[in-house]
Amino acid sequence: MRPPRLPRPRSLAGQLFAVQIALVAAVVAGCAAFAYFSDRAEAERAARREATAAATAVAASPAVRSAVRGPDPARELQPYAERVRHDTGVDFVTIMSPRGVRWTHPDPSRIGETFLGHTGPALGGRVFSETYTGTLGPSVRAVAPVQEPDGRVTALVSAGITVDTISAQIRRQFAALLGVALAVLAAGGAGTYLLNARLRRHTHGMNAAELARMHDYHQAALHAVREGLLMLDGERRVALVNDGGRELLGLRGADVVGRSVAELGLPEPLTRALLAPERRVDELHLTDERTLVVNTSPVSGGERRGTVVTLRDHTELTALSGELDSVRGFAEALRAQAHEAANRLHTVVSLIELGRADEAVGFATAELELSQALTDEVVAAVAEPVLAALLLGKAAHAAERGVELLLTADTTVDDGLLPPALPTRDLVTVLGNLVDNAVDAAGPRPDGDRAPAAPRVSVTVRPDGDDLLLRVGDSGPGLSPEEADEAFRRGWTTKAPAPDAPFAPHGRGLGLALVRQAAVRNGGTVAVGRSPLGGAEFTVRLPLRGDGS
Repeated sequence: MRPPRLPRPRSLAGQLFAVQIALVAAVVAGCAAFAYFSDRAEAERAARREATAAATAVAASPAVRSAVRGPDPARELQPYAERVRHDTGVDFVTIMSPRGVRWTHPDPSRIGETFLGHTGPALGGRVFSETYTGTLGPSVRAVAPVQEPDGRVTALVSAGITVDTISAQIRRQFAALLGVALAVLAAGGAGTYLLNARLRRHTHGMNAAELARMHDYHQAALHAVREGLLMLDGERRVALVNDGGRELLGLRGADVVGRSVAELGLPEPLTRALLAPERRVDELHLTDERTLVVNTSPVSGGERRGTVVTLRDHTELTALSGELDSVRGFAEALRAQAHEAANRLHTVVSLIELGRADEAVGFATAELELSQALTDEVVAAVAEPVLAALLLGKAAHAAERGVELLLTADTTVDDGLLPPALPTRDLVTVLGNLVDNAVDAAGPRPDGDRAPAAPRVSVTVRPDGDDLLLRVGDSGPGLSPEEADEAFRRGWTTKAPAPDAPFAPHGRGLGLALVRQAAVRNGGTVAVGRSPLGGAEFTVRLPLRGDGS
């Protein structure tokens, strides 16, 4: 026998619906009660004002003052009082002698009787009001004196509205108020039902405990994923970013949720990619410290559109690619040297076969001295083996391109100068890309123009205070101020891109961006200026202290 299933807790939408209905009913009931008592008090105040106004107006009438002096005031005043009563809407207008004997009354049989109520303040010349039970029942009344020019009180006027009349008016108002209250309650209930039906759809009928458990799983997954995750709303504001996304975008400690992507200070190409409405797949973007692979996927939710962005860190892969490019450059340099060595060997062999042994020896000795002189110069100035190997390989590559690579006289790097915190990989990235760009700028133009008469590239590597100074200049055409500002943007190049390529040709337009990235990553700076050789000159400073300061 299966145990009975416990009833499932009511969904969050159902709980909210019950609470909201109770709140709406309580608010409507409270407002109705408040309005009822407020209307009753206001109705009494209005009746008091109307009675006072009627009594004061009658007391100030010259016809009344004239009639009270006559032999039979009741005969003249009764028709006048009834007209006033009908015109003003009060229930009675009583004109009486100073002793309280009535001259007028809605019930003519009451004329001549004594007025029921207080008259003392009015006999003293003052208008006053009160609630009193008279011949017509409880009423709100006002009593005003009829005075002669000398101030003598010759008569009194009382006007009033019965409490029954006030109550009837309040009942009519309350009936209308009750109808409005019920309509508000019905509208509020219908609106609450519709809102909660929508909430039920959005929460899939889950209760508060289930939503809290899902939120915990959601937060745990966001913090556990190493890749960056960024969610943007329809207005391209950050709706969510996980720890990986903050780390990769350099937003650590910043409150970015709710801010527009354009306000995050990201590189312009990356900002454009995040703002783009179309899908982006495996796009490579550089920040100051990292190389990111960006994927964006537009999503739709109701009337608003958003974007889900994933970020992967490819900084290490890019650095390894740079090293591979350097190794490929070394291999090309070795191939060129082997080719030149074969040509020289053939020349020596040919000279010997022609019987010119002395000329063969002299030719071979001169070539060896030239090659050895370059090697000795590099090794003597640069004791760091990685940098020395890089410069020798780049010198051979430059020579193959017809460009002379020169080390300045102040170039010196002692062994052990570089701190462990400054990776040699970054030095290879910085110096290798700068020399490659300089050789390209000083060498023959892609459009077929001839290179300068003496294409040269100068390299300076030396300590300068607490920094390692790397300076590479060339004899090329140089950079304009506008080009200098754009030089470190990914995809920028002075070489013509392929017609169908959105950025520079493959392998181009990335070198200077990697140079700046490596410099910033190590706390350094990059500057562009004019070289004494006539072209551009790039200066990189990298801190030699391990704290990156």
